[in-house]
Amino acid sequence: MAGLPRECLDVGVIVAIDPGKASHRVWVTDRDGLVSDPVSLPSSRVGIDGLERLVGGREAVFAIEATGALHRAWMAELERRRPGALRLFAPSETVAARAQLGTRRFKTDDRDCAALVWLTRQGAGRPAPDSGVDAMRAAVAHRRQLVLALTPLRQRLHDQLNALAPGLSAPPGHGRALGLETPTGRAVLACAAAFAGRPPSLRSLQARAGGRLTTATATFWVERWKPCLAPPPDAELRAARLARDVERFHALRHDIAFVDGQLELLLADSSGHVLASLPGVATVRAAAFAAHTLPIERWPTPAQLYSATGLAPASYESASVRRRGAIARTGLPEHRDALMGIAWGLGQHAAAFQRRRAELNARGKTGIAARVALARHACRLCWRLLDTQQPYDDRRYDRARRDRGR
Repeated sequence: MAGLPRECLDVGVIVAIDPGKASHRVWVTDRDGLVSDPVSLPSSRVGIDGLERLVGGREAVFAIEATGALHRAWMAELERRRPGALRLFAPSETVAARAQLGTRRFKTDDRDCAALVWLTRQGAGRPAPDSGVDAMRAAVAHRRQLVLALTPLRQRLHDQLNALAPGLSAPPGHGRALGLETPTGRAVLACAAAFAGRPPSLRSLQARAGGRLTTATATFWVERWKPCLAPPPDAELRAARLARDVERFHALRHDIAFVDGQLELLLADSSGHVLASLPGVATVRAAAFAAHTLPIERWPTPAQLYSATGLAPASYESASVRRRGAIARTGLPEHRDALMGIAWGLGQHAAAFQRRRAELNARGKTGIAARVALARHACRLCWRLLDTQQPYDDRRYDRARRDRGR
């Protein structure tokens, strides 16, 4: 078992917790080393009660590795029982600490606990997130999973429709595209499932629209449907599968709308609501970025926040050699995607950022490269808004930008 290094023996009681699915590995240490032998406690209330008996009435700092969702239950309960006594560590921090202790390539739960103790003695770690921010982060993660499930389902519906009525669902750029979320898309899918790919009448198409479908639009799709090739021999089986996928598609969209309503309420109750004042940045983008950024006190400067998103370029310096590479891609992809979404919205709708984008295009930066460059300015702006809680003003931002010469 890895022992505690000498420099870790000069503060009070530290409880290191390495979470697992069924049980958590626990070390209770003081300045003299381990108070008792390491134990594995159940991840239930029984385990928490056992931990309290191990610690007793002593003041303690609890260091826990933030591993997926395995730590959340104990984190919430410990914060409720001992407010302010919890410190969270990312798995990457634990790996780095094991490297400092000389055990980087020898991972065990006990070595992870030793690394957590060492990190805590150095004053590292972050406090438990505010419950509102944690709830918003969970809603953002849930919505992301729903969207990831919706994307392949949308493509599968187009494939199924094209199999039942070849050529009806043309991709963008090859005639009028079929938007499955629109009343037209709902009507076409419903008719394809009901008539096994055979062309519907104008009345049938309009009756299944589930919304406003003009006669001109309905006529266009009926006339486009008629010259399509005949459905395949197994059209009835395909239509039955299509009907079930259509139900799943609509259910997913309703679920996403439901989560959007939750995000609107959670964002309004947090300091991240100020991000919704940005042009082109609605509730979803503002909540996604705020969930991974708040509390803003975690980031003393905008540069540190930008670096945490992973969009800052990697650099290499040695003696007189200095190189800058592609983006570092550190941090969470969700955090990075949220900032890129904000940069895209600002580039489309904020006059000051539209001018920035035009300047970047004139310098030869287009596409993703231009959006990454915009994201750096967007990150600085978001940090300022979250710090001051002042809504965005395009003229004030543009004036300040020009005063700084940026």
